Amino acid sequence: MRRLVVANWKMYLTPDASRVLAERIVAGGRPPGVDAALAPSFGALERVGGILLSTGIALAAQDVSPEKEGAFTGEVSAQSLKELGISLCIVGHSERRQRHAEREALLSRKIERLVEAEVAPLYCVGETRSERDAGRTASVLTAQLGALEGLKAPPPGFALAYEPVWAIGTGLAATPAMAEEAHSVLRDALRARWGDAAGAIPILYGGSMTKANAGELFARPGVDGGLVGGASLDAEAFLSILKAAA
Repeated sequence: MRRLVVANWKMYLTPDASRVLAERIVAGGRPPGVDAALAPSFGALERVGGILLSTGIALAAQDVSPEKEGAFTGEVSAQSLKELGISLCIVGHSERRQRHAEREALLSRKIERLVEAEVAPLYCVGETRSERDAGRTASVLTAQLGALEGLKAPPPGFALAYEPVWAIGTGLAATPAMAEEAHSVLRDALRARWGDAAGAIPILYGGSMTKANAGELFARPGVDGGLVGGASLDAEAFLSILKAAA
């Protein structure tokens, strides 16, 4: 199983600040056996992409339009991402689900556009605090995988991220046992959908992962990497998480 750690910089950094941070991460080096990707804001993609050339660190995008092209002001097509050198794109992040009311039908179309453009989707799923308290974590995660319904097999490079909504940007993280349990539910659901091919799909943990808790999370069976938010804005912290993944 490949290890994959993705930095999601959200809308925190300008293009210049993104370039500086990317340079620091590149200078720190990527441990052998760990795949890494940086997802800056759209305005910084080209600048960061230039830094990442020939480094082995991938360039990722934070979102994509569900449309191929057309009169969709403010949207970015999958083909445009491909031409910018994007190899991975986040889909279904909890912030987009909550603030833009994105649901499985829409997310399925985004995944379809990425597959057509040969960009790997990083699909995010996760439960709210009330859903966990009600014992609905497994059913919620399984329902969210409905966005994959149209795929007969996992696309090349496809990855899944478990991000408990109650842990995003709160400083709270799921315990390693909680993460392991959720990842097991997701692995079983993927196997039910795609059979043995599901065994090669990395399932990342995303939800206030830090350099302090990364090692304990990665030590749990089924936690194959991380989707890192706030901690990825500090080069030293992100490099420490990469080392923990190794």
